[in-house]
Amino acid sequence: MKAPKTFEEGMTRLEDILARMQSGEVTLAESVKLYAEAAGLVEYCSRTLDKVSLQMDEIDLRLAGAGRDGENETVRGGAEEKP
Repeated sequence: MKAPKTFEEGMTRLEDILARMQSGEVTLAESVKLYAEAAGLVEYCSRTLDKVSLQMDEIDLRLAGAGRDGENETVRGGAEEKP
């Protein structure tokens, strides 16, 4: 099995495999091969989602830190400036 290029490609292939296996038109040997491919795709998609989740957490932390910095400046600078 070659690795998918994108998460979406992996999910599409997983859906195709599921449809084939549910059709009842594949042999037992072919089902085992498809199952093995699906297991690899699930692992790939799971790792990809974990990476994206970490990236989103980092963005949230950065934004939360930026918000606190702005609050600290207001407190250190005394009264809030009016626009």
